[in-house]
Amino acid sequence: MGYPKGNLTTRALVKPGIYTVIPPEGRVKNVLPFFEGFSTTILASPKYGASFVFYISTVEPGAKTTRTWCAEPGIETFVYFMDGEGELTVKIGGEEKVLKQGGFAYSPEGVGMDFANKSKGTMRILFYKQRYTPLEGHSAHVVWGNVNDIQETIYDGMANVFLKDLLPTDDLGFDMNFHILSFEPAGCHPFIETHVQEHGAYMLSGQGVYILGEDFVQVQKEDFVWFGPFTQQAVYATGRERLTYIYSKDFNRDAEI
Repeated sequence: MGYPKGNLTTRALVKPGIYTVIPPEGRVKNVLPFFEGFSTTILASPKYGASFVFYISTVEPGAKTTRTWCAEPGIETFVYFMDGEGELTVKIGGEEKVLKQGGFAYSPEGVGMDFANKSKGTMRILFYKQRYTPLEGHSAHVVWGNVNDIQETIYDGMANVFLKDLLPTDDLGFDMNFHILSFEPAGCHPFIETHVQEHGAYMLSGQGVYILGEDFVQVQKEDFVWFGPFTQQAVYATGRERLTYIYSKDFNRDAEI
């Protein structure tokens, strides 16, 4: 990498308990035990206030996990094949499937996942874990899918904002979801949101200006944003292409005291 050409600068913003913006510049790699051939960065963790852990990883040919990831009771997991070439083999319990670009999988708590890149391509994946909040009489189940097979719907009656739901929205067994939200240029949220849910969002394309708390923050493709509970939030899409991001959301549960 060598010496910098000028003063050290960063677009990263970290406000523990409120929000973070983590651009690709300045990210460092984290070694994960039992992950061979993965180049991984932890983007979110409880260390700055998130209730989950959010990762991005480059997966080289021949990469694999040598122990099931998150098989311990109480932890649910999700993986998304964001971009790149080849195929990612994912095993959940006794079921094994191959994910191509756009593919995703969810594992309920206590089952975990195994990953292997048996192809010749290199890919990038997002993966995620959080502690499951059980609900008597309900349980989650394994989900496989591909975002390219999901029909987008108009978001909140606005013809230039679109939503895809990756996990079931009408099943109380699920305490979290992943969505993909897209804004055409000049699109925006219908109002500034203030809610108990938190989000972890990865910008897949475009750029915009996000209202985060009392700040106006420029975001763009490859940025990661964490939104803390009750942080004011809304975005205006700028630029010449869609602003699209994938994000997590906790839901279907009462607040605890």
